[in-house]
Amino acid sequence: MLIHPWDAPRDDTEWQRWLDDHDFGELAVNGLDGEPPYVQPLHFTYDAGLGEVVTHLARPNPMWPALLANPDVVLSVVDDYVYVPGPWQAAPDEPPEHGTPTSFYAAVQLRCRANVVDDPAEKAELLNRQVGHFQPEGGSAEVAVGQVPYGRLLSGIRGLRLEVTGVRAKFKFGGRRTEEVQDRIAVRLAGRGGARDEGAREHMVRRRPA
Repeated sequence: MLIHPWDAPRDDTEWQRWLDDHDFGELAVNGLDGEPPYVQPLHFTYDAGLGEVVTHLARPNPMWPALLANPDVVLSVVDDYVYVPGPWQAAPDEPPEHGTPTSFYAAVQLRCRANVVDDPAEKAELLNRQVGHFQPEGGSAEVAVGQVPYGRLLSGIRGLRLEVTGVRAKFKFGGRRTEEVQDRIAVRLAGRGGARDEGAREHMVRRRPA
């Protein structure tokens, strides 16, 4: 992923806070013997303090042999993406039809070392952490070994602890454009009202110099 200086995060806190609200991504695992990579969509829980991601997958998932053979993986998260029409990006001194279309988006790629969790008690702890993150209001029974309703299901999953060893983050929201062009794009995003337009506009405004 190419990251220009104007698209780079201001600091680690920026991408870490973004991950707090964007906890669904794709886990890429190297394939075996020249096979294509496995790419698994999943929910996950990221802990900035521990530098760790936790998640789990069904035991029959076909990626396990490849992951055990090479535990170096990448977790990729992309959101707040929008298409920006060319005329929105045109410089003030050029015709609107000469503007260059582009994409705005936020992306974080975590390079990780994967550790498979098969111990039932550790899997229960991992699952309770995930439920606590996604369902802080409660309402579900705690996962405990040998206890209903979830204890009997533990054998059907494997847990994953992903130790974060590297991070690449990008916030591509017109940071290279002039203030006048950014203002125009922000107005157009607000007016278009697409599914992710408001999120992209907020990134533009937030990342502009004070």
